Amino acid sequence: MGNSALKAHLETAQKTGVFQLTGKGLAEFPEDLQKLTSNLRTIDLSNNKIELLPPLIGKFSFLKSLALNNNKLTALPEELCKLKKLETLHLNGNHLRQLPAAFGQLSALKTLSLSGNQLRTVPTQLCGLRHLDVVDLSKNQIQNVPDTVGELQAIELNLNQNQISQISVHISHCPRLKVLRLEENCLELSMLPQSILSDSQISLLAVEGNLFEIKKLRELEGYDKYMERFTATKKKFA
Repeated sequence: MGNSALKAHLETAQKTGVFQLTGKGLAEFPEDLQKLTSNLRTIDLSNNKIELLPPLIGKFSFLKSLALNNNKLTALPEELCKLKKLETLHLNGNHLRQLPAAFGQLSALKTLSLSGNQLRTVPTQLCGLRHLDVVDLSKNQIQNVPDTVGELQAIELNLNQNQISQISVHISHCPRLKVLRLEENCLELSMLPQSILSDSQISLLAVEGNLFEIKKLRELEGYDKYMERFTATKKKFA
């Protein structure tokens, strides 16, 4: 990609607040973007070969949306956590094993996608995020869901296609959790906390493809309570 092409992209971005450069084989975050730290609201650098996100990412203080799907990121810089206006963060298909310690400072974050990374647990940093609506942690290497999950504020949590065999009963305490996706994991029926059915806000529980037959779920105590919530929600969206 030539300099003139990049220059044209930068000029457009200056006017629109959107910088999108996807599938161009970029090996690094374009340094020239720092000229636009006060302009940019959206950056999309998906489908490139970026291995490192530079500390200067922390300077984009008006950024609302950042997409770096399908790159080669193995870690994220702490500076990313300075983006106080960031609402949407898409990092699917990278090689991330953990999130920065200060990740909980991304106080405006609503949507977080980390599908297809190498996370081994549900990051505790997510529990400090008060406006989080949707968290996608599908296709990682998560084996258990810890007690801290009870503080998660998300409305939807996607844990499909992990290796989960244990879930903390605290998941039923999530104040806003309506949709819980646990398809294609390693759950025995006895490891699914009954309180999810009898005593939670969850109105859609997806558990196909685990180590039990779905019809066995219907025999559990609390299933009728869950079905009441499920039906009420369905009516609302019908």
